[in-house]
Amino acid sequence: MEHKHHYTGLSDAQVIESRRQYGENVLTPPEKEPLWKAFLEKFTDPIIIILLVALVLSIGVSCYDFFSERGTVSVFLEPAGILIAVLLATVVGFCFELSANKKFEVLNKVNDDTMVKVIRNGNICQIPKKEVVVGDIVILETGEEVPADGELLEAVSLQINESTLTGEPVIKKTTRPADFNKDATYPSNHALKGTTVADGHGIMQVLKVGDATEYGKVYEGAQIDSSVETPLNRQLDRLADLITKSSYAIAVLIVAGRLITWFVGMESFDWLLFGGYFLKTVMIAVTVIVVAVPEGLPMSVTLSLALSMKRMLSTNNLVRKMHACETMGATTVICTDKTGTLTQNQMQIYRTNFYGLKDRQLADDEISCLIKEGIAVNSTAYLDFSDRAKVRALGNPTEGALLLWLHEQQINYLPLREDAEIVEQLTFSTERKYMATVVQSPLMGKKVLYVKGAPEIVLSMCSEIPVSESEIHAQLLQYQNQAMRTLGFACRMVTDDEVCIREGRLSPDLRLRFLGIVAISDPIRAEVPEAVKNCLNAGISVKIVTGDTPGTAREIGRQIGLWQENEPDAHHLSGAEFAAMSDRELSEKILPMKILSRARPMDKQRLVQLLQQKDQVVAVTGDGTNDAPALNVAQVGLSMGDGTSVAKEASDITILDNSFSSISRAVMWGRSLYQNIQRFILFQMTINVAACLIVLIGAFLGTESPLTVTQMLWVNLIMDTFAALALASLPPNPGVMNEKPRKTSDHIISRPMVKSILSAGLLFVVLLFGLVQYFKHADITSLTQFDVAEFGRNFFNFSPGNGLSSYELALFFTIFVLLQFWNMFNAKAFMTGKSAFFHLNECKGFLSIATVILAGQWLIVTTGGEMFNVIPLKPVDWGIILGTTSVVLWIGELLRWIRK
Repeated sequence: MEHKHHYTGLSDAQVIESRRQYGENVLTPPEKEPLWKAFLEKFTDPIIIILLVALVLSIGVSCYDFFSERGTVSVFLEPAGILIAVLLATVVGFCFELSANKKFEVLNKVNDDTMVKVIRNGNICQIPKKEVVVGDIVILETGEEVPADGELLEAVSLQINESTLTGEPVIKKTTRPADFNKDATYPSNHALKGTTVADGHGIMQVLKVGDATEYGKVYEGAQIDSSVETPLNRQLDRLADLITKSSYAIAVLIVAGRLITWFVGMESFDWLLFGGYFLKTVMIAVTVIVVAVPEGLPMSVTLSLALSMKRMLSTNNLVRKMHACETMGATTVICTDKTGTLTQNQMQIYRTNFYGLKDRQLADDEISCLIKEGIAVNSTAYLDFSDRAKVRALGNPTEGALLLWLHEQQINYLPLREDAEIVEQLTFSTERKYMATVVQSPLMGKKVLYVKGAPEIVLSMCSEIPVSESEIHAQLLQYQNQAMRTLGFACRMVTDDEVCIREGRLSPDLRLRFLGIVAISDPIRAEVPEAVKNCLNAGISVKIVTGDTPGTAREIGRQIGLWQENEPDAHHLSGAEFAAMSDRELSEKILPMKILSRARPMDKQRLVQLLQQKDQVVAVTGDGTNDAPALNVAQVGLSMGDGTSVAKEASDITILDNSFSSISRAVMWGRSLYQNIQRFILFQMTINVAACLIVLIGAFLGTESPLTVTQMLWVNLIMDTFAALALASLPPNPGVMNEKPRKTSDHIISRPMVKSILSAGLLFVVLLFGLVQYFKHADITSLTQFDVAEFGRNFFNFSPGNGLSSYELALFFTIFVLLQFWNMFNAKAFMTGKSAFFHLNECKGFLSIATVILAGQWLIVTTGGEMFNVIPLKPVDWGIILGTTSVVLWIGELLRWIRK
């Protein structure tokens, strides 16, 4: 017999002393990889290896020039520039990774902040798991994780999943020495940290915390996995592979073209001259490879994901796994539960129909005693009286609403519960759909069986029904049509020789007395209908999967705008119908299906897997332990902020406010993130196309590239990094919710992007090639001397000319960079339909970073000297370059205006 005791728990002073003596309930993290080792791993990146090859080749060419007395020590400035660029790239990548790891550590600590119910100072209250100390009295309920190692003081139908420690999924726990299992790995009256309560409930006194627990002994510090390969990762890998192969092909063409040029114009062969020429040729080819490889792309993705994680937190989306940020944008189906997501999860008694109760008020008669004792003892919920002005329910919200109703009737449930000895109990489960408790009742003077659960289940067990069943069914239908939860109540006076519970169920020969029904309301969240509408407009199918009745599920669907008045019946399935159908039959019904009612735990997982077989990207919401299988198999698992720790561990994102509107915002963030990455690719590929073609044309014409390796590394590493940060900082675009979900098989470079990259890239090549031709045949000391007619005449003048002066090279480099600078604004406006210039006030972060890029270019041209092969430009030339290159932006603005 399990007997209820009144526990006072530790006092505040005892808590402080226990924490001092035994420590906190946190696990010491495992030894981490040394920072120096993590930093050196950055040099194993294929992109960095290419840069290191370029560095070695550059050192070789510089050594040749220096030791052949063709140059001064300044020839080593170019390899020094490459070395600085390599270090910057590795340091920046290392710093971002270090920052990301710190974010993940913060996320891993969230589990330590999970609230647990304890008894302290004679009151039941909630504290974070990490604040549990040795000696605490902890209340354990179904679905919760055991916060520390302890000895059970009470165990009612308690079963614990110890698979994290022993591999055993279900272990029966008891406080009766006669029932102890001597062969058990751990004592039958002990509960261990990290295990979960599979069924029943109990009370435990903590014996060990933190590292001293059994879980602490085997803890290996599993961290959140940020290396999950997503559709986006695969798309980027294919893109990088294409670019790399293309760059190698162009590099081969450059080497071949320059060798042909050498041998065609050769009068006599000189091995030293040829060796130097060949090394220069290889350097040009390596430059193309360096330019073509998207060095900034991995960093752009990391920046975008990290910024999205941070910003999504402000919209109540705690992203636990980084890939979920992007995957949410590709979601095609959302399977949502009802309670707490679509509704407020603030259960309240709407109406009681206890038959025989006068004026719906509790008194001291028999029926009143049965009702109040039945509600008090046949429950796993508690009330927190810490704030007398607002008493809060702890535990199951439906049971909590019943206890609050008793409180409103000026009845304290706790003495009723503590005075009644529990003989045996069946806690509520989704399989049974009822809860039953046998107690030695001090009010009735005998043993009483109390049962509550789904009214139709409870009613089927009763032989004594005070009103007609048709009247009861009519009342139930009325409440359920209003999307209210209903509970049926029954009882039976039990003799000492009667067996009430057999094999986890009530004995089938027991006949009960029906006491009545209660209607409990959980109002729809005000913002949900609009959020559901946004998802439907975005081409995302929303499906309600609930254990409620068909009538309740349809009414909720109607209230949120999912279920229409003339909706075909085929769009709704019951759990029984769902279970009876084969996978082949369901494959034809699940896409149009909108509601699955009376769903059992495994129905949700099966639905998700069937949807995935239909090439759907599925997001699942869940708050209970029974949702964990579906959360695990879904592409994105969304747990609720007040859900069980098992559900949270299985999820990718935790919705802190439990609201469906937060889910729709997560979709918007995911789609906007994907667009920001596409914008950066558009920006960088335009640079790559222009730079590669310029170097290729120069190689075939026998002219040296006007862009040095250090200049191109500035463009491709430093400037691109800032551009990635600028584009990643763009706010989410609500307009993406008016588009259909992208297909995971789509190429990340869309057709409009290809057109934009090729058109802008070729336009830049023509303009820049013309400038090289013009500068070769004119001695320009200021752009005020620029002659348009002369520019046109020299465009096809392929004579050697006078070469480019240092000032002309600085002009060319600055014009090249500022063409890309203004094109960054076009990339910002890509796919928005908005002006890039007149909406800058909406993205101040972008404007700030653009200013940094501009300032960086001025600094390099002014102070870069021989290292960047530049000399300072005149202020008037800066003004002319800024004005003329901005034409790129105005052409883009004109095209966007025409498309409108």
